[in-house]
Amino acid sequence: MDWGTELWDQFEVIERHTQWGLDLLDRYVKFVKERTEVEQAYAKQLRSLVKKYLPKRPVKDDPESNQQQSFVQILQEVNDFAGQRELVAENLSVRVCLDLAKYSQEMKQERKMHLQEGRRAQQQLESGFKQLENSKRKFERDCREAEKAAQTAERLDQDINATKADVEKAKQQAHLRSHMAEESKNEYAAQLQRFNRDQAHFYFSQMPQIFDKLQDMDERRATHLGAGYGLLSEAELQVLPIIAKCLEGMKVAAAAVDTKNDSQVLIELHKSGFARPGDVEFEDFSQPMNRAPSDSSLGTPSDGRPELRGPARSRAKRWPFGKKNKPRPPPLSPLGGPLPSALPNGPPSPRSGLDPLAILSEISKSVKPRLASFRSLRGSRGTVVTEDFSHLPPEQRRKRLQQQLEERNRELQKEVDQREALKKMKDVYEKTPQMGDPASLEPQIAETLNNIERLKLEVQKYEAWLAEAESRVLSNRGDSLSRHTRPPDPPASAPPDSSSSSSSSNRESQDNKESSEEPPLEEGQDTPIYTEFDEDFEEEPASPIGHCVAIYHFEGSSEGTISMAEGEDLSLMEEDKGDGWTRVRRKQGGEGYVPTSYLRVTLN
Repeated sequence: MDWGTELWDQFEVIERHTQWGLDLLDRYVKFVKERTEVEQAYAKQLRSLVKKYLPKRPVKDDPESNQQQSFVQILQEVNDFAGQRELVAENLSVRVCLDLAKYSQEMKQERKMHLQEGRRAQQQLESGFKQLENSKRKFERDCREAEKAAQTAERLDQDINATKADVEKAKQQAHLRSHMAEESKNEYAAQLQRFNRDQAHFYFSQMPQIFDKLQDMDERRATHLGAGYGLLSEAELQVLPIIAKCLEGMKVAAAAVDTKNDSQVLIELHKSGFARPGDVEFEDFSQPMNRAPSDSSLGTPSDGRPELRGPARSRAKRWPFGKKNKPRPPPLSPLGGPLPSALPNGPPSPRSGLDPLAILSEISKSVKPRLASFRSLRGSRGTVVTEDFSHLPPEQRRKRLQQQLEERNRELQKEVDQREALKKMKDVYEKTPQMGDPASLEPQIAETLNNIERLKLEVQKYEAWLAEAESRVLSNRGDSLSRHTRPPDPPASAPPDSSSSSSSSNRESQDNKESSEEPPLEEGQDTPIYTEFDEDFEEEPASPIGHCVAIYHFEGSSEGTISMAEGEDLSLMEEDKGDGWTRVRRKQGGEGYVPTSYLRVTLN
């Protein structure tokens, strides 16, 4: 079924149909273009939304880092989703809009050419038909004139009054008209034959070919339009796996929320290590202030010094919660450790020499700071940052000191490795002077030794500070446990009679006994602290970090080097640290240094 055979007389219908097809193609291109703009706007709004809700500070500083990390991961997945929408818009714009718009222009040019060809054929057929009509009318006119001339000649020939000249003239005129009619007849016949030939060619050959070309063009346009319809879904299917991964990532982020871990993170970030404040002692104002020392709740030991208990004792342990009672870091000895006077069992405080009334006054002054101790937990602004982190709470100070100690140990190990490398290079230069001057390495070796000494002193200093912080944290924990297990004091509303005085005296003696039974912090208790650090820095058996092939032969004649043959496979134990030497291990056994330029290295 083709248009040339079935629609031979429907030129206008075919013209309208092809124009409708091109209009549909243009409408689809316009639709995809607007769809692309919608996708781009959607992706832009998604990216703006992600940028708006991304945290302005690092996630590790957030107390709820686990939840925050999940939220950030969801934002990242949404950002990736926006990127996929942009990819869809780009594919639609390039593969649909541009290609179909270009193809539509080609189709319009081709349709215009075929229609012009069809109109020219129609014009030629109409021109031939006009010529046929003209020749027909001429033949008809010449026939009438010839018949009229013949009648005139016959009438004159029968007329007796007509002269012979008139008759001859009429006969010649009739003969001429008859000849002209014959010529018009021949011309009309020829023109009719030519028109019939042209008309047959027009309807059976020329126009069917044009219609077939238009049919082929319209079918190709429909095929491209269908492919464009498919590209619309293909662009979506192309990004569907990545979008599914984005959605799966959101599910993983939602499942990664761990409430227990969040609570632990909050504890690790903000645990101060302070001891809980002790109980507020009952202050008795009903008895005269100048009563005998034996009746006072402040006992006086045999050595003449008043014994502090209750608020004064708890106040001495309550130093982390006050702004003015924060102790200074202990002075260090030349070896980096704390002086004996800075230990917990050092000499007593000078306040122990005060008289009982002064101590009672000091206790009364401490009540208000004690009630405000929780407000002081927030810390004061403008705290001076010290090198030993004494401005931090005990637990946070211990963590920071441990971090600093680990950093110093890493730097120390790096300097030691560099010193060993320089020594090996110096030995090689001494044994093979053509490779370099050994004296040129002396400044670097001296600088490395100075760095090692400096780092060792810093390590000792931080170890001493860390030991002090550890002991302080342990002592705070012990005080909190002892106060938690101590029996409660009698209610403050009870009158201070003799029974209460005796019970308070018994409680004082019990407190003194407990305090005397508390084991002092000795050096042996600090041993686990250093043992932990010793365990951290124990060297593990080395394992290869790669393999290498010897490019050249090398004779390891100096100490620390090893021989190798050309093409030998070796295990890489340590990379070049900038000195030109690499530590390797042979398969037959043996380990040492070889020149890095003699190797072709491949890391694991």
